Amino acid sequence: MYQRKRRRPVAEINVVPYIDVMLVLLIIFMVTAPIVSQGVKVELPQGNAETLPPDSKPPIVASIDAAGEYFLNVGSSSNSVAMDLEQVSTEVGALIALEPQRPVVVKAERSIPYESVIQLMISLQSAGVPAVGLMTDSPKEK
Repeated sequence: MYQRKRRRPVAEINVVPYIDVMLVLLIIFMVTAPIVSQGVKVELPQGNAETLPPDSKPPIVASIDAAGEYFLNVGSSSNSVAMDLEQVSTEVGALIALEPQRPVVVKAERSIPYESVIQLMISLQSAGVPAVGLMTDSPKEK
């Protein structure tokens, strides 16, 4: 007579679907992580910040005065004509395209709202500046 073989239950877990899910999640997180981290990358200076090395190129200084007007100083040449944010962004973008390693520094009046400084830094970042420094005064001796 013909006897049927009985199948024994398999006590192993098939992990292939779990590996597939993990790889998909890994790809999703790798793609979304750079999108989530928005903002302007800035190295905030300490009270006793180091000065730029003497052998470095003169910095591009974007300034905001007490009236909230923007100015641009390149090296030793200073521009006493007020500019709007788009003009500053355009000129700095052109200078950075010529000399990508040139440092860019923001100098703002103490009483200026934080939002004005951030808007300037965002426009500098959109102009192609890789890093923006903040100019400070040396702390006074007590």
